[in-house]
Amino acid sequence: MDRIAAAFDEHAPGLWRYLARQAGAAVAEDLVAETFLAAWQQRSDYAAERGSLRAWLYGIATNLLRRHHRTQAQQSRMTERLSGRRPDAEDGHDHRIAERLDARTHLKQLEAAIAALPAADREVLLLSSLAGLDHREIAAALGIPEGTVRSRMHRVRRTLRATLPAAKGEQ
Repeated sequence: MDRIAAAFDEHAPGLWRYLARQAGAAVAEDLVAETFLAAWQQRSDYAAERGSLRAWLYGIATNLLRRHHRTQAQQSRMTERLSGRRPDAEDGHDHRIAERLDARTHLKQLEAAIAALPAADREVLLLSSLAGLDHREIAAALGIPEGTVRSRMHRVRRTLRATLPAAKGEQ
């Protein structure tokens, strides 16, 4: 039981930051708890030779986050169908103000570019940039070869670089 508490103390803050950036603080709390519950339930599946405990926990957290996003999307679609409403194309006055500010416009373009990435590429980017995992740890977390992580990161960088000059040229 002490090993579990030590693992929680060591890894929960980083997992929370990673999850909170993508799903919000309240959801992150729940997902961190679910991550450790799943880890406890799957503890016989953990093999240190396949990767660190940290990478294994981030892999579990990423899978739970995927499930959370799928559930949110399903609930959103159901609410739209039941209410008969469609999302408005115009977000109002605040949207127009934000569009005039270059920094916010560029940020939105970058966010859109990240959102448009294939899910597998986006996961590699987020595990690297938000969680701070290295290529080996990402490979272990996602259960893919390290070379695949490297090629996905290269593809992500190339795609995002192509987005940034377009944003600068619209000034």
